[in-house]
Amino acid sequence: MTTAGKTDIDSELSDLAELARTFFTTTVAPQREQFAEQGFPSREVYRQAGELGLLCMSIPEEYGGGGGTFAHEAVLFTEQVKGGDSAMQLGVHTGIVPHYLLAYASESNKKRWLPKLASGEWIGAIAMTEPGTGSDLQNIATKAVKDGDDYLVTGAKTFISNGHNCDLLIIAVKTDPTQGAKGVSLVVAEVTDDTPGFERGRILKKVGQKGQDTTELFFDNLRVPQANLLGAEGEGFIQLMQQLPQERLICGVAAAAAIEAAVSETLAYVKQRHAFGKPLFAMQNTKFELAECATIAEVVRTFVDAAVDKHLRGALDVKTAAMVKYWTTDQQSAVIDRCVQLHGGYGYMEEYPIARMWADGRISRIYAGANEVMKDLIARFL
Repeated sequence: MTTAGKTDIDSELSDLAELARTFFTTTVAPQREQFAEQGFPSREVYRQAGELGLLCMSIPEEYGGGGGTFAHEAVLFTEQVKGGDSAMQLGVHTGIVPHYLLAYASESNKKRWLPKLASGEWIGAIAMTEPGTGSDLQNIATKAVKDGDDYLVTGAKTFISNGHNCDLLIIAVKTDPTQGAKGVSLVVAEVTDDTPGFERGRILKKVGQKGQDTTELFFDNLRVPQANLLGAEGEGFIQLMQQLPQERLICGVAAAAAIEAAVSETLAYVKQRHAFGKPLFAMQNTKFELAECATIAEVVRTFVDAAVDKHLRGALDVKTAAMVKYWTTDQQSAVIDRCVQLHGGYGYMEEYPIARMWADGRISRIYAGANEVMKDLIARFL
């Protein structure tokens, strides 16, 4: 890329960051308490994001997307974290679901589904995790049995982000229960509250991210057209492995932003908070703690930016993505915990941003594959 090209894209991403920052701080953040109380964000904020062009930015324009790259998505996720929003699950809606459709759906289905996700008319979700499997995706029990031109889907999923709001749902199923990983397939269901064979369970009450709808889903002979199969039968596990690196990179992008936000918030606090007649920042321990946290933030940012660059070149491998996901989210938890400590008792109060960061961030070491699973993946390549 020429220097001029770099300047152009830098300017474009800077403008995007300002647009996204304004959206999250002026439109979404004021509704934080309402979303937390009801357990899900309003559908309107997705439509507003769509109107601003913030959804599906890395999807080609012919399918209603922005025609950009993952760099645009990374800016969006960064500004969402720094804007204090954890209700809109955009990582799933715009960073994960559309890319399964783009890669594996039929041309007619791509033209039907992607524009509705890009506009915010529909909200997307992906149902992988089951009550008895967790990260063990090859042993899922939800099954899809052929019936005429359809599949009949039966089973249960849990911890499904966007489960309460979703209109489009990618479901990991077993089309051949005897084949283990080779029997896993992905099917897409268009769902409403009235869809026969489909039931939304309770919105799960979480320690953090209380405004984000994480839900149980149940299927009892849910009828899904065979034309909604992604790719071919038995390719689901491979498709998941191909798409999971981006999901794990999204976790790293969010972790980097969360660490930077926590350090910035804590610096502001310790410089204005006094104890024993002087600002907390005047104390050596506070300086040393924040010096270490700021250094970690810099290292995490460098690591994540390098991984994003790799991904933009199509070179992000499974091992590196797992490294990014596990290490950055571990650092996120550690740094934010130290920042809570520097806030003292106020760090445990929900009205303080650092307390929400602490509660919202803990799940990052668990979802998208628990960090222990990430270490096992890394070890396979050593």
